[in-house]
Amino acid sequence: METKSETAALPRIDGTPQTRSKFKKWREKEGSAYLFLAPYLLLFFIFIVLPVIFAVGLSFTSFNAIQMPKFMGLKNYIDLFMRDSVFMQYVLPNTLKFSLIVGPISYILSFLLAWMLAQIQRGPRTVLALLIYSPSLTMGVAMAVVWKTIFSGDPTGYINSLLIRNGFITQPIQWLQSPEYLLPIMMVVTIWSSMGIGFLAMLAGVLNINSEMYEAGYIDGISNRFQEIVHITIPSMKPQMLFGAVMAVVNTFQAGLIGVQLSGTNPTPSYAGQLIVNHIEDYGFIRYEMGYASAISTVLLLVIWLCSKIVWKMFAEKE
Repeated sequence: METKSETAALPRIDGTPQTRSKFKKWREKEGSAYLFLAPYLLLFFIFIVLPVIFAVGLSFTSFNAIQMPKFMGLKNYIDLFMRDSVFMQYVLPNTLKFSLIVGPISYILSFLLAWMLAQIQRGPRTVLALLIYSPSLTMGVAMAVVWKTIFSGDPTGYINSLLIRNGFITQPIQWLQSPEYLLPIMMVVTIWSSMGIGFLAMLAGVLNINSEMYEAGYIDGISNRFQEIVHITIPSMKPQMLFGAVMAVVNTFQAGLIGVQLSGTNPTPSYAGQLIVNHIEDYGFIRYEMGYASAISTVLLLVIWLCSKIVWKMFAEKE
């Protein structure tokens, strides 16, 4: 027969004491961390997760922002790929061309500039890093003042004035209204302003590499800077390279405001600078076809997710 003390020592069948003990240990060990994360998680859920869920849901409806949404099934997606000639002939080709050129160039340029700045002293490096980073902070002002002045369509614009004075042209060119020149100008401006947070992450990654690794590399047979970059620098900063690549993908596909700011119209002249973000804005905030705009947004989200997965496969740690 069991004594009273032995019976009291046995755990309860429902496991309540053990559960309370585990919860207490978790609260003491990790509870405070989750408490500090709670405001961010709440804001992230409200402003990121919920809008994505609502956008995906609205993509299957017809919604004009006034009347109640009407379920349409896959009609918006069928119309997008089968009946939207502007999307298939202009928006999709422009977006692919823009992203395939601007994304890799801005990413490679960010790494090269970060690597070159890491080779100079701290004082000049700080000043140059601030100068390179600043265009990404003042994009709106620079767009309105600098670039529109440089590519102004009258004879006093910097480019037109230079070409006329040197005899290359006789009449000013409407750079920002010409379908032939608008997209290349958008690419140049985007690359110029793309040295943002990804560039700073790469600079920090290069600066944090242990100098002893370079010494060991030269002992093992590295003979030039190119081999140093390939075999030591890039493998040692894969997290920063991954972050920079993801930011380059996101920023490239979000760069729709540039064409509208430069040309002053949405849609852009002859749809020459029309990117997928402009198409979303056109249908969502000009035509108020929110369901169709949500379908385009969902397609853009899937494209960004797919590109991010490819980037992750390239730069993520194997472990």
